[in-house]
Amino acid sequence: MRHFILTVCLSFSACCQLAGQTSVKPAEFNKPVQISHNVLGSPLTLTITPRLAGAVDSIRWKETEFINSHDHGRQLQSASNFDLGTDFHGETFNPTEAGSRSDGAGPTSTSRLLHLTHTSNQLQTTTQMAFWLAPDQKSSGHDAKNKRTLSNHLLTKRITLGFLDWSNVIRYEATFTTPIGEFHRYAQFEAVTGYMPSQFDTFWGVNLSRAQLVPLTDGPGEQRHPVIIARKDTQLAMGVYAPQQPSKGYENAGYGRFRFPAARVTKWNSVFRLRNNAGVPAGDYYFDNYIVIGDLAVVTNTILELHKHFTTRASSD
Repeated sequence: MRHFILTVCLSFSACCQLAGQTSVKPAEFNKPVQISHNVLGSPLTLTITPRLAGAVDSIRWKETEFINSHDHGRQLQSASNFDLGTDFHGETFNPTEAGSRSDGAGPTSTSRLLHLTHTSNQLQTTTQMAFWLAPDQKSSGHDAKNKRTLSNHLLTKRITLGFLDWSNVIRYEATFTTPIGEFHRYAQFEAVTGYMPSQFDTFWGVNLSRAQLVPLTDGPGEQRHPVIIARKDTQLAMGVYAPQQPSKGYENAGYGRFRFPAARVTKWNSVFRLRNNAGVPAGDYYFDNYIVIGDLAVVTNTILELHKHFTTRASSD
């Protein structure tokens, strides 16, 4: 994990400032924190809230909300899934940044914020993630494997609005810290996911090898192309690109798309996987993702430009 910038507070106030940096004590994080940046001539505002233990509650641009934040499982956030050395079933050992299923649409989170620092266009948080299921709950008929509500898994995320010359890119760096004392043969990291309002209803993929946009079915699930979800009129869209994709052994997966008609929400994600029959080591797992906003053409071209940037840099290293 990269070293944190530490700020020393010399008073008992809720926060302290150093060179434009504000550090908020977790116990006194009682109101939303916003960062903002000009994107293609219009301000973009990203908001985190105490309700979600610092997960992203809102992204607004051009007077439009890009995030559906209802319960504690949606949002723009990170989560992980593990097998606990047994057969893998999704959600049964599932540390989740924003909180647990039992938190519902309520005002508090079972997850615990440990650290929050922000500037005008960046923020960094560390969160002790709640398990999605309580010990007595089931998912798809399978019992929760966790024995408590709060995990010992940490998520440190660093969000930066703007990347190099691309003002319409949100860099989302996620480091998952897995604890000692657990045995897993399989680890699945949802490095970042975005749940979007139902007006974002058309799925697209960016074929990187052919440098072209391709339509995607509803799936649901993952495939190999970076995903974009757009409005039908193509004037507003959000996509994701991760230069570390794909995970070894999972070359035809990594980027997911999902539609939930009853909930009136769509979703994209960037997922990484590790499998080790001798055990996935406890440690820090870092994933670098780039969330792109604009109209469909701009998002497509930006993803292609990002891919060229990272592949060119990799070939010169």
